Amino acid sequence: MTVRAAVVLAAGEGTRLRPLTRNRPKPMLPAADRPILEHVFDALISAGIERLHVVVGYKRDRVQDHFGPTYRNLPINYVHQDKQLGSGHALLQAREAVDDEDGFLVVNGDQVIERRMVADVLAAFEDDDASATLAVTEQADVSHYGGVVMDGERVTELVEKPDTDDYRLLNAGVYAFAPTIFDAIAETPRVQGELALTDTLVRLIEAEADTVDNDVAVRGVTTEGLWVDATYPWDLLDVSRELLLDARVTEPEREESVWVADSATVHDDATLQGPVVVGPDTEVRPGAVVGPFAALGRNATVGENAVVAESVLDTDARVGPNATLLDCVTGQGVSLGANSTVPGGPGDVRVDDRVFADQRLGAVLADRVTAEGSVNVAPGTLVGPNATLHTGVTVSENVTEYAEVFR
Repeated sequence: MTVRAAVVLAAGEGTRLRPLTRNRPKPMLPAADRPILEHVFDALISAGIERLHVVVGYKRDRVQDHFGPTYRNLPINYVHQDKQLGSGHALLQAREAVDDEDGFLVVNGDQVIERRMVADVLAAFEDDDASATLAVTEQADVSHYGGVVMDGERVTELVEKPDTDDYRLLNAGVYAFAPTIFDAIAETPRVQGELALTDTLVRLIEAEADTVDNDVAVRGVTTEGLWVDATYPWDLLDVSRELLLDARVTEPEREESVWVADSATVHDDATLQGPVVVGPDTEVRPGAVVGPFAALGRNATVGENAVVAESVLDTDARVGPNATLLDCVTGQGVSLGANSTVPGGPGDVRVDDRVFADQRLGAVLADRVTAEGSVNVAPGTLVGPNATLHTGVTVSENVTEYAEVFR
């Protein structure tokens, strides 16, 4: 049996990543100089997947407008999940699309995965008769994700967000399934209205434990490779850092760990300190210093004598002359005026009603934020979409969408 189809779950919002997800879903947030979802597609295609079925929901137009009907010459079939009712419910929406497949792959569209993880799961699934196969990787901390317990290749326990340090194996969110998984999902009780894929897998594991035969219901494949996820805004800095260290960029390498798109313009008097990536149609002006660990998206501008380090600038970002950005994540269309400063973390970050102390985050400037000249943004500040920070202000608290801050 050869698996050539993949279902990519890309319908979720990513509420803990607000304000960046106010106008787009988490899979479309920047990972280095391009969206997370592009990295996922690349891993799938490199492992031999030939058919992409993408489940979209929240702000689905942002996915469909970006990719269109194809990616790297492979057709994309979009499946709609109108209400975000869990990963199991999302997969059920793709049942008709993969109904004639002997088996298919399922991955999360909001986590950067390694080609090797996909290939290892495919190889194991195609060689055995387990109805479900999942990628397992060793991590120092699995408390935000799913812990796995194995007996040989047999998965004996799945624990979502374990509250002890006893778990070192992580469910990497790369699965291969036989079509029987759809009936199993449909039979799984909902919890608070949601239908989680992992709840179905737990039921399969428990049902297997009650039988006397040696059939394996859920098989785990221990694998290695890059696996990174962003739960909170500051995690996007770590995601881009890992991608740059792993050279997971598509732009040409101008010198060691310095990747510059052919259509980018970097002035001879500018300095690029690797690792750094400069996206297409981006301009770096005289005296500017970019890097290390900086990712400039498409059509960005870094003005004269500006400094951008340990930061991620999304599409159409504008950084004015003599400005400084450290530990900063911007959305699309952000404009930072001359002599403005984001001095870098650590800082206390308020996400909803919770404060996370001493996070390495200078600031988040969401889509279309305008910061006029000589603005200072204190460490840990989140600025909502379309906000305006007028000349000379110092911002030390979160700023809501469309707000104006005056001196």
